[in-house]
Amino acid sequence: MAIELYYWPTPNGWKITIALEEMGLPYNLHLIDIGKGEQFAPDFLKIAPNNRMPAIVDPEGPDGAPISIFESGAILQYLARKTGRFGGATERDRIAVDQWLMWQMGGLGPMAGQAHHFLKYAPAMDPPNDLPYAKDRYRGEVARLYGVLDRQLADHEYVAGAEFTIADMAIWPWASLWEGQQQSLDDKPNMARWLDLVGARDGVQRGRAIAAEKRSNIESDRKAQSVLFGKRA
Repeated sequence: MAIELYYWPTPNGWKITIALEEMGLPYNLHLIDIGKGEQFAPDFLKIAPNNRMPAIVDPEGPDGAPISIFESGAILQYLARKTGRFGGATERDRIAVDQWLMWQMGGLGPMAGQAHHFLKYAPAMDPPNDLPYAKDRYRGEVARLYGVLDRQLADHEYVAGAEFTIADMAIWPWASLWEGQQQSLDDKPNMARWLDLVGARDGVQRGRAIAAEKRSNIESDRKAQSVLFGKRA
């Protein structure tokens, strides 16, 4: 049975469309327009109580019973276990995959997200919030993290080793946006190689293309800014 995917074309959303395409799992797409506040709808909050997408409902979950899952990293781990693919073949492999997945969830994703916010969105708000300290802080931390990634990839074809895994699926969507984070690949040849390698995969390209036309320019969308960056209880 098809997995129900609640999605919007963002880096976190791409992780799951890429995984589903790579794994060959059927899914039904439910668009959650975060610029319109659809992530706060009561029915969606039953699935994703943190009002963030993506989320999935698998009608054939553990023991054959339906299960809903939120948080992109948890979804990736679940899908890898469900299919027996892309999660690491041995316990050592799984540890390597998990630690780089956690590196993305706890480090690169939040830091790159803040870099996008303070470098692109905050200066375009009304009134503008052009904060040099915040811009330097997050731009510098993303640069540090990409240095870590580049050094790891100097000795490994993929992030967690010789095989493409959910760690690559988690990191690539954020790393592919390096230009918007005001980064350079001139001193990161291994990361540049890996970006091209992963980006050339058919499943990655299909996953990245899902609802691509729905991506909007938040810098000029005042209503979306209010929804995404306004205060909520």
